[in-house]
Amino acid sequence: MPAILRVSGLTKTYASGHQALKGIDLEIRKGEIFALLGPNGAGKTTLISIICGIVTPSTGTVIADGHDVVQDYRPARRKIGLVPQELSTYAFETVWATVSFSRGLYGCAPDPAFIEKILRDLSLWDKRRARIMTLSGGMKRRVMIAKALAHEPQILFLDEPTAGVDVELRRDMWELVRGLRDRGVTIILTTHYIQEAEEMADRVGVINQGEMVLVENKVDLMRKLGSKQLRLRLRAPLAALPAALAGWDLALLEEGCVLEYRFDALQGGNQLPALLGQLAQLDIGFNDLDTRQRSLEEIFVGLVSERAGVSA
Repeated sequence: MPAILRVSGLTKTYASGHQALKGIDLEIRKGEIFALLGPNGAGKTTLISIICGIVTPSTGTVIADGHDVVQDYRPARRKIGLVPQELSTYAFETVWATVSFSRGLYGCAPDPAFIEKILRDLSLWDKRRARIMTLSGGMKRRVMIAKALAHEPQILFLDEPTAGVDVELRRDMWELVRGLRDRGVTIILTTHYIQEAEEMADRVGVINQGEMVLVENKVDLMRKLGSKQLRLRLRAPLAALPAALAGWDLALLEEGCVLEYRFDALQGGNQLPALLGQLAQLDIGFNDLDTRQRSLEEIFVGLVSERAGVSA
């Protein structure tokens, strides 16, 4: 798919001297879900704020669907929707008025049917006449999402959209995201719930200390950097590993009742028949076995920790 968002040589240095972004290059494809991951202070929010026209970059360019976000601000901003971390709404306005006003801000003609669809999709229709101040935190979060969608953006940023919300909203949120992606909307999300990124994202980018550490297809990332664990529940416990198994990455767990083998997800699996054959030769039997893939969260923590070690 062609790129709908291009970030080239982007830097941001604040008046304090803090360099929040260091030469970011990034392309987001049309119609994909892209997860932007990074620890607190990594530069995620600064990057999003620059793309959305809230913060001015020090150097570099951002092109949103063919429009420079600085030189061609209005049409570029029209292409982008943002659901920020902070809840920011007019407390005394009704849900309907707030969402409709957001649509008008971007010069879009009134479309009550479209606003109704958004509110129904987000389970807000019954609250359309309620004032924002009377809503729960979860409902206010739904209103923020509705506001971001009101002008029908082609690029949607979700900055920690499910932080602190209930399970029902999280489920509704991801159903809505999948539907938007199916209609060609590009979704960029940041999240601390990395399991969500693992489930939802097509590609993953990791930013740390203002630099883009990695951009990779999620499946390829987990295949290349993932590791697997094979656990064998032994018929009889072992007091120690036999010397003949010293060349394997093995560990005894649960008082010698479980034998664990860690291997590279790409190549290590080829050695499994040899390992099982050697166990048979040593008369080490087992009653059950299971394998576990290294999660995206574990990969993320490893990447960030490795980067911190290099910088230290």
